[in-house]
Amino acid sequence: MKNKQSSTLITKNKVGVVSEKDNQQQTNYLEAVKSFARLTYESVYVINYETMSFEYVSENPLFLCGYSSEEVFNMGYDFYFKHVPEEELNLLEQINEAGFDFFEKLPANTKKEYSITYDFHLTNQNGKNTLINHKLTPLFLTGDSKLWKAMCIVSLAHHQHPGNVFIKRQGSEEQWELDLKNNIWRKSLKPTLSEREIEVLRLHAQGLTINQIAEKIFVSPDTVKYYRRRIFERLSVNNIVEALAAAVNSKII
Repeated sequence: MKNKQSSTLITKNKVGVVSEKDNQQQTNYLEAVKSFARLTYESVYVINYETMSFEYVSENPLFLCGYSSEEVFNMGYDFYFKHVPEEELNLLEQINEAGFDFFEKLPANTKKEYSITYDFHLTNQNGKNTLINHKLTPLFLTGDSKLWKAMCIVSLAHHQHPGNVFIKRQGSEEQWELDLKNNIWRKSLKPTLSEREIEVLRLHAQGLTINQIAEKIFVSPDTVKYYRRRIFERLSVNNIVEALAAAVNSKII
């Protein structure tokens, strides 16, 4: 076996002493955000709550509604008022108020561990509605622990209707769902799957059919169908596409 120390995995791009000038680049956090945006199909943008503006908008098209990222960047919050259906603007106001009320009650040293996720429609320039899932998590807090800047991730929703508002804590199985009718946060546990169910989902993600999965894991096709039904029940979805999206969003696979 090749000696690890001489492997090009280690030697090809080994960097020597980094200058003070190079170290100052670390203050430009948006470079990290841009790098992440280049690696994901999801749309990425940053909100600055001091200026109530967008600080960065990625070129990923889902969030843009047919505009360029620069145009959405310049619109800032006006983008929501132009491209969220009027009845759902009220929903976003309710989520915003309830979310910040929840956030303000958290211990300051844990606030960055929380994220909120919810679904709403965006209407593009041709009048077509798309139900998107919107996630938001803190980037920076002020000295008095208020949310200063936040990163937002936009992907296609796996539900069929707007709402579905959850707050989740990193590293915890707990989550809180907003009861929109009563405007109350209700605590619950994140959905879980067995190892076999996760294996079935991962094989579906690779494009295998039910028969191919059955052959791969040495069970009958009917057994695979049973696992699928269990997955749908546990994740509260109706088909394998929704199941895969739900599992990814919940960090199950």
